[in-house]
Amino acid sequence: MKARFDKVLADLADTFWLLPGVMVIGGILLGIGLVALDRSGTVPRWLIESPWLYSGGGTGARTLLGAVASSTIGVAGTVFSITIAALSLAAGQMGPRLLRNFTQDRGNQFTLGVFLGTFSYTLMVLRSVRTHGEGDFVPHLSLSIAILLAFICVATLVFFVGHMAGRINVDTVIDLVSEDVRRAIARLMHDSPQPMPPPDEHWRGAVPVYDPRRGYLQELDGAGLARWAASHGTTLRLLVRPGDYVFPGAIIGVTTSPVDGVAAAIRSATAVGGERVSAGDLEFAVRQLVEVGVRALSPGINDPNTAISVLDRLGAALCDAVPLHLASGVSLHGGRAVLVVPAVDYGGLTDAMFHMLRQNANGSTAVLAHQLDVLTAVAGCERDPARLVELTRHADLVLNDAERDISTSADLEDVRVRHRRFVAVRQHGALSVSQGDGLG
Repeated sequence: MKARFDKVLADLADTFWLLPGVMVIGGILLGIGLVALDRSGTVPRWLIESPWLYSGGGTGARTLLGAVASSTIGVAGTVFSITIAALSLAAGQMGPRLLRNFTQDRGNQFTLGVFLGTFSYTLMVLRSVRTHGEGDFVPHLSLSIAILLAFICVATLVFFVGHMAGRINVDTVIDLVSEDVRRAIARLMHDSPQPMPPPDEHWRGAVPVYDPRRGYLQELDGAGLARWAASHGTTLRLLVRPGDYVFPGAIIGVTTSPVDGVAAAIRSATAVGGERVSAGDLEFAVRQLVEVGVRALSPGINDPNTAISVLDRLGAALCDAVPLHLASGVSLHGGRAVLVVPAVDYGGLTDAMFHMLRQNANGSTAVLAHQLDVLTAVAGCERDPARLVELTRHADLVLNDAERDISTSADLEDVRVRHRRFVAVRQHGALSVSQGDGLG
């Protein structure tokens, strides 16, 4: 149940309409409240007659409110059109999966909310205005606030134009997505080594658990599922992790002993959806960043500089992960493993970062050479032997691709020099080699 609740909260946080909807409701309530304050007569006469508040009649008040209402709803339509155009541009150049970064942007939501909230406010005030023949009521304080909101809308429009111009910049998008990667590493990696999963013999004779659902596993209440397994004296092993697709009728997990209600417990502790979106999926944030680089390498765009920028951010993420430990997916209870969830290892993480970029470089000397530079920089930070083996594997793959696809001998030699530099740094440390050491 907690996983489903978390999914609902995550879906609400991802929606574009939530903040504008709240601001519309706020505008309506503000209008009702200020009109009631004007009706109560508590606003002093000297303030009404001062130059700071509107002091005109009912006809002028209706004209003013009508102008504010019509202009704000018109500009709101323009803002929405600009947002759609920016989203289309981003989807074409940087990938449709990055649209979430635009729809989740609070600046876009706030801008639309300001205009719609002001429109709603002016309508609520406008309906209360009465001319001399209708009862003669002019809410002076409410009208003055409407004028103030109109000036706020002007300032918001200026902010929005500059904000959108910055948001569709590819370097800005790369920084935003790389920040998602950094936060995911800080959230999903640990300062201390994690417990190891039970050996394969532990699962002999395990009972499979089937799941009729379909969709990506978006939320997992691992703590709740581990408590359930501990209370029933069994060890549960899931075969999918957040971000994996759950196939209908397939085995979703196994349990060391047959226990009634295990399938229901798994369904209660998990939530699936149609998109690969999960706060517990480290590879998801990485793949978003990689997609920007892969699209930049497509023949229609052919922008290797963007791919190089992506490689820099990926290398920085691996350097951030140097002192940290990846989660093993093992939950202990009383020193005994009660839940095992598949976890991303260092090899899988580097595969997600570098495979697609290398495969789409298609003999691009600049990208392949820079990938070796990034791997060299990471190797200079990393001292874990197992991780260095994975980095070496990727460096060797880059060299193999370069020898197969690069026909110019000078370009190929440049890649070979950088590979030798990587090997020297891996074997002897970052201080063992310099840019001008003569390795070429």
